[in-house]
Amino acid sequence: MLRKHLLITGANRGIGLTFVKAYLSAGWQVTACCRSPNDADKLLSLKSVYQKLTIVKLDLDELDNISLDSLNLPEESFDLVIHNAGYYGPKGVSFGQVNLGEWRKVLEINTLGPLFITNLLYPKLNLTQGCTLAFISSKVGSMADNGSGGGYYYRSSKAALNAVVKSLSIDLATDGVKSVALHPGWVLTDMGGPNALIDTETSVQGMMQVIDKLSFEQSGSFIDYQGKTIPW
Repeated sequence: MLRKHLLITGANRGIGLTFVKAYLSAGWQVTACCRSPNDADKLLSLKSVYQKLTIVKLDLDELDNISLDSLNLPEESFDLVIHNAGYYGPKGVSFGQVNLGEWRKVLEINTLGPLFITNLLYPKLNLTQGCTLAFISSKVGSMADNGSGGGYYYRSSKAALNAVVKSLSIDLATDGVKSVALHPGWVLTDMGGPNALIDTETSVQGMMQVIDKLSFEQSGSFIDYQGKTIPW
């Protein structure tokens, strides 16, 4: 029996690295993507233990230079793709302080990148047994949850990502592909900061349960790590 195969972006630290460890421990084959594989010491340490781990260079800030051939992916098709790579951009940005270059970078990595990579990977998806596309979003992308304003770059990128997920759930339904936007919670990572409420293990274990139990009726939904639906 062939082992299941995960491809994950932003895999060298934080939530991404925790996902890698968890799926490797569960017996999956894992293709871990990051910007600088030669500097990804923790991934390289895992590689020395797990033969079923492949490390691939992928920089979502350079989409124009990425092709399916350039990625040099394993031959096996993917049963699960987790779009985890993200970029917050400058914090504390208020109205009247728009930096177009930074906003474009946030949108490029958080919104354009996941859809572009999904399009590239389509021929590699395991369509015979179905495939799940999981996109790490954020509750700050929820219109209903926005009670404080601000956060223009990151909020807009995640709201747009949620729209991408919803469209994919419709466009790929006939292929048996499920898509979901996941809110990981406020997590203790470089992006989440020291005041966050949960660690990466708690977040990842919760999201793995959501992914594992995801039904076709839930495809296109916005769900948090505890399995609760978040309003758009």
